[in-house]
Amino acid sequence: MKNGSGNRPLALITGASRGIGKAAAEIFARHGYNLVLTCRDSMSALEGLAENLQNAHGICCRAIRADMGREEDVTEIFSSLCTLDILVNNAGIASFGLLSQMSAEQWRRIMAVNLDSCFYTCRAAIPLMLQKHSGKIINISSVWGSQGASMEVAYSASKGGVNAFTKALAKELAPSNIQVNAIACGFIDTDMNAALDAEARNALRDEIPADRFGTPQEAAELIFSIAHAPSYMTGQIITIDGGWFT
Repeated sequence: MKNGSGNRPLALITGASRGIGKAAAEIFARHGYNLVLTCRDSMSALEGLAENLQNAHGICCRAIRADMGREEDVTEIFSSLCTLDILVNNAGIASFGLLSQMSAEQWRRIMAVNLDSCFYTCRAAIPLMLQKHSGKIINISSVWGSQGASMEVAYSASKGGVNAFTKALAKELAPSNIQVNAIACGFIDTDMNAALDAEARNALRDEIPADRFGTPQEAAELIFSIAHAPSYMTGQIITIDGGWFT
């Protein structure tokens, strides 16, 4: 995708085969963006999504298998890019269990996918955005990044890191007219949260003032809104949680 399709803007969305990433790809495609989409395991789903978006909206959409927690994979993605307007760091994994029973390998894996990936992609995206003196970086975080969650210590720590990363990088890039913001998601009804049993889901729903879970489409609408927010908005951690934590 060295030249793209016409003069359309280009968005890179990681973890796009399902959930929030897929919904974000759909809304950016509807608005005429060329897309680079990544996933690690569900390539058939991602390739089907890319084909459908190309056919429906006349855009250029590339599906790439990549482990965003591996520097080599991210380097390979960016080797084919000569421009980038929007970066959505959505790839992430969760882990439920006691910290005392977590292996060092499990800890490192969560940090690699959830936090290191933001470093790898942003480091590679910045030179492309500096060429235009513009760009938007949107990191997908979680309410647990600020609140912390029992049985999800590693996940909470990784998302807390994403929040601090976002605020610091926003200050670094503000003079270059590149905005960096994050979305702190509450309970979004995605496959990642589907592992919870009915009792746990009902208990969570009772805590949420909106009396329901958020949808991937709602999170995607917020992503797109931030991508088109005034340039003066940067370094923000914007929460979407139905009033859960206020």
